[in-house]
Amino acid sequence: MRLLLVRHGQTASNRRHALDSLPPGPPLTEEGREQALALAADLADEPVVAVYASTAVRAQETAAPVAAHHGLQVEVVEGVHEVFCGDLEGRADQEAFEAFVAVFSAWADGDLSVPVPGGEAGQDVVDRFAPVVRAIRDRHQEGTAVLVTHGAAMRLAALSLAGDVRPTLAESALIPNTGRIALEATPDGWHCLSWTGLDLDAARGPRPVG
Repeated sequence: MRLLLVRHGQTASNRRHALDSLPPGPPLTEEGREQALALAADLADEPVVAVYASTAVRAQETAAPVAAHHGLQVEVVEGVHEVFCGDLEGRADQEAFEAFVAVFSAWADGDLSVPVPGGEAGQDVVDRFAPVVRAIRDRHQEGTAVLVTHGAAMRLAALSLAGDVRPTLAESALIPNTGRIALEATPDGWHCLSWTGLDLDAARGPRPVG
C-alpha cells in the first residue's frame, strides 16, 4: 500500500509566515480552498481507500474534497498535528523562524532530544506520529491512504519512517501547501517514492553511518 502525506492548504497564518501549531487553528483561506479542490483533482485517479486528517481545521478542510471525490468520509486522527511551537507560537519574526530552523536541523542530524523552546522535542513528535501510521498500515493492505497533516511534522515523520530519505532532504526540502510525500510500504518499513515533486535521485540513499 501507499501512504500519501499531504500538507494542508493555505491559511492566513501561512500568508504572514507565522508559526501556528495549536489545533484546531485557523480555517483555509479562499486560496487554500482552491488548493484543496486542486488536490482532489490531482488525486482523482489514485486508488484512494481512506482519507485521514489531523485535529486541525485546516487539515480537515483540505481533506474533505479528496474524500468526497472518492465517496469516503474524512477520519480525524490524534497524533499527527503540527510540531508544538511553545514559546514561538504565533510569532512571524525572523528570530523565531531561525530558532525553529535550528531545532529542526538538530532533529535532521539525529538529535531528537532537542526541544523547540517551550515546545516539543523531535522524539515527542515521532512518538505520537508513528503509531498513527502503523495503525493506518494495519488497516489497509492495498491502495492509497491519504493523511492530511502539517509541514514540519510530516518532514520529520518521513525521515523517521523511510530509511532511504537523507537528512538533508528533510531539513531543506520544505513542503508547500498541499505538497505531498509519497511512501510505499515494504516488508521492513517504508520506501520514499516522491517528495513534493522533487527528483529524489540525489537526495535518496542509505543514511551515513557514524
